[in-house]
Amino acid sequence: MASASLQFFAFILALFGVFGDIAATLLPNWKVNADVGSNIITAITQMQGLWMDCTWYSTGMFSCTLKYSILSLPVYIQAARSTMVLSCILSAFGICITTVGMKCTRLGGDTDSKNNACFAGGICFILAGIFGLVPTCWYTREIISNFLDQTIPESSKHEPGGAVYTGFISAGFLLIAGVIFCSSCFKRQQGPWIYPPKQHYFPSTEQESNAGYSLKDYV
Repeated sequence: MASASLQFFAFILALFGVFGDIAATLLPNWKVNADVGSNIITAITQMQGLWMDCTWYSTGMFSCTLKYSILSLPVYIQAARSTMVLSCILSAFGICITTVGMKCTRLGGDTDSKNNACFAGGICFILAGIFGLVPTCWYTREIISNFLDQTIPESSKHEPGGAVYTGFISAGFLLIAGVIFCSSCFKRQQGPWIYPPKQHYFPSTEQESNAGYSLKDYV
């Protein structure tokens, strides 16, 4: 029962991780630049994502531009695109597989088959967490390095946006869920296997007495 409850808790974490992973992939605010200028009425917030760039004005109007060209993008954005998509696919596969392998469901057959499915789903979650963590770290590193570079003008410097933090949290949820699913599939070893049972050796006199006829009766 405890293992089934732990798997259900890991499944909830994985669901949050999947939704957060998809949201982080699609959100346009991976890096944000706020340009207030001399008048707050003309304040502009520029957001850049993996697929589009958006501009938000203080009047409530906004406009977005899709990034159609792939080769013109920096390497870290191209890598972030591919790895985040892989993370979403692997996490979706993990949800489907662990649904079959969880102990609280009636799918998947016998116990061994459910354990194998649960372990495979946990591996998918771990890989999805790694694929989601790598682009967010790389993207954050590029933002910080450009922000600290003195040769870059202030108007071209950015800060990490909400999509980066969402990606970090989602990757953590997927990693924790994967570890829980993988660890819950291992069977506990029985105590006699580690500590062999003590064998009781009876003396020869007791064996002779239990034989039915004693040699002393014939003397």
